[in-house]
Amino acid sequence: MQAEIITIGDEILIGQVVDTNSAWMAKELNKNGISVSKITSISDQADDIVNTIKAAMNRAPLVLMTGGLGPTNDDITKKTLSDYFGMCLIQDDELYRKIQDRLAKYGIPMNRFNCEQALVPDGAKIIPNNFGSAPCMWFEKDNRVLASMPGVPFEMKGIMQNGLIERIKSHFATPEIVHKTIMTEGIGESVLADMLTDWEENLPKDMKLAYLPSPGKVRLRLSITGNDKDELKQMVQLEVEKLQKILPDNIFAYDDTAIEERVAELLLAKNKTIGTAESCTGGYIAHLITSNVGSSAYFKGSVVSYSNEIKENVLGVNAKDLEVHGAVSKEVVEQMALGAKRVLSTDYALATSGIAGPDGGTDEKPVGTVWIALAGDFGVKSEKLELYKVRERNIKISAFRVLNLLRKELEK
Repeated sequence: MQAEIITIGDEILIGQVVDTNSAWMAKELNKNGISVSKITSISDQADDIVNTIKAAMNRAPLVLMTGGLGPTNDDITKKTLSDYFGMCLIQDDELYRKIQDRLAKYGIPMNRFNCEQALVPDGAKIIPNNFGSAPCMWFEKDNRVLASMPGVPFEMKGIMQNGLIERIKSHFATPEIVHKTIMTEGIGESVLADMLTDWEENLPKDMKLAYLPSPGKVRLRLSITGNDKDELKQMVQLEVEKLQKILPDNIFAYDDTAIEERVAELLLAKNKTIGTAESCTGGYIAHLITSNVGSSAYFKGSVVSYSNEIKENVLGVNAKDLEVHGAVSKEVVEQMALGAKRVLSTDYALATSGIAGPDGGTDEKPVGTVWIALAGDFGVKSEKLELYKVRERNIKISAFRVLNLLRKELEK
């Protein structure tokens, strides 16, 4: 079962807005046995919309569109679709009352733009939008379906989850798709591919493997399609067990679990607490940790010690070590971790100090030189990283590596 996604909006094409809708929709469709074969972004022009729809509906039985359904003159999708499918716009009385009631709550009278929001193509099926005024419009032509939704992400998601997916599954015969993502660290993509050659070549005929590298890690995604979901799950699990024997020390999580989520699971299970002392990462590690709901149960706080003054006066780093070894050093980062553990009264503390870039490096310590450390009841341990000249990448990899250091300690 194939589908295409079309997103409409000049704001997407000029880079003013990032198209997050397509990624979310593709993932949701895939969970329900529908593969997305093409994603297209187009302008708010009637000719572009019509030509793109024609091409998409020739290729795929299901086309999903977002965007261009607002109340202003630049939103032309509804009128264009109505013309394309040979329909007339008529007032939907229930939708009109819904819009009127929503505006009345804020003391706003209906104007002509609000009234036009209640117009719908007379041959389209309507799927309600519980979070806004523009509903989803379902069109059928030559055994093909096009569903048009608003581009506001939370409105689109509400429609998908509260009516559209159910209607798609009742209209089409969709197969079962099973995915399993294995999160690995410590091995680069090319080396990993070489290690897994024999295993990969002997995967079941219809099972696919994808390598998805990102800073500090490589995700391996197994996918298989069929009719019996339980059987498919068993087949995937058998291959995962084989993979665990090949990579006994490099798998840190499954199913897109982020390193901070895995660390959270372990800290909660062991009833331990954590704090951070960050220099080059500037609070990014604390941000990752606190992005988890319930992080207050194990995270106590952070010291963003960007200056040597804070390293010395708050974390207790020895002034002479700062002078002799510099802030980016084993001696300093270990004292930062120990100082954070003491100041924050935690079971563990993480620390980073480095040259994130793009400038600030020297011949002795080039850009990308980073020291990370973990302090605990065992004392303190540290590692030197030699990374890149790209600031954002260096911050992300440093955060991942120090969290992974903690993960390994907690899994002992």
